[in-house]
Amino acid sequence: MQKFSKYLPFAFFLLFLMLGLSTFFLSKPTAKNARVYQAVRHYSPYYLEKRFGGLEIRSKSDPEFKEKPDNMHVFKVFEHLEYIWGQKHLSLEGMTLLIKDDNGTLQQKLPLKEKKELEFVERYYGVKP
Repeated sequence: MQKFSKYLPFAFFLLFLMLGLSTFFLSKPTAKNARVYQAVRHYSPYYLEKRFGGLEIRSKSDPEFKEKPDNMHVFKVFEHLEYIWGQKHLSLEGMTLLIKDDNGTLQQKLPLKEKKELEFVERYYGVKP
């Protein structure tokens, strides 16, 4: 038993290191295409607000809307809200992304320049051509 007790601090250190790294990688946000995301983000009603207690998800259209998930899940919840919004407000017409408002009025046409941008729109917002 004495042999194992001297390795116990190293085992705890490795355990906590592995748990910390796994939590870090699980809570990272999804990689985004900068050009497309910046253009679409302007029309999305959701944004992250920094608060003393962490990040809070707010809505531009509804001042009463507040989501306060724990820090591990904040990016996943935010991405899910953007996914749902994208299903209703985004559509593809060939290699052109159409951004619409709540009434279905066309707000902007964004030409997609490469296949990676099209794949990002399909994966992140769930929009199919």
